[in-house]
Amino acid sequence: MELIYQSHSPYARKVLVFAHEAGVAGRLRVIHQETSPTNRNEAVFAVNPLGKVPVLIRSQGGAIFDSTVICDYLDGMGGIRLVPEDGEARWAALRLQALAQGLCDAGISLRWETVRRPEPLRYSPLVEGLTMKLVESYDHLEREADFETPLHIGHIALATALAWLEFRGLPGFEDGRPRLARWYRAFAERPSMRATAYSGETQD
Repeated sequence: MELIYQSHSPYARKVLVFAHEAGVAGRLRVIHQETSPTNRNEAVFAVNPLGKVPVLIRSQGGAIFDSTVICDYLDGMGGIRLVPEDGEARWAALRLQALAQGLCDAGISLRWETVRRPEPLRYSPLVEGLTMKLVESYDHLEREADFETPLHIGHIALATALAWLEFRGLPGFEDGRPRLARWYRAFAERPSMRATAYSGETQD
């Protein structure tokens, strides 16, 4: 299988960390492709009409996207299940994954309004609103997240999201949140995380 990847995408890294933890990373050929909302990459559009990574190209043909769907496809392929199949464990894992995805979405939008958009076009109320989403989510995680359950997709999504927010210098999550900080620092030392560090800049 081929994984169309980008070294500074939190969604792509989620898939690759998942693959390591699921025992299938060795079955993936990782192909780096640069994408951005303003830079058309023909190779990526050829396999995903949204022009986004990650994309999984299966050996039997046909592409799978986005990151959530790819992880679901890979789950159990290496004999390790990281997406609980039913019950409260499933909903807890998927809820945490959804929160992590939302952190990435808000963080990417916040970067547009504070770094990437020309300064005269930036909209400060939107900056405040997006920052609030991050802070409220950090506080929720500190209060509510269950970091003691067996490893699942939600943990992977959250760790890669927090690592990306840190990588991009967005509002921090550790100050005043000792539970979240302690869990993240421990997770960041896992071999799957150390093997997939972020690098590079968006090419517009």
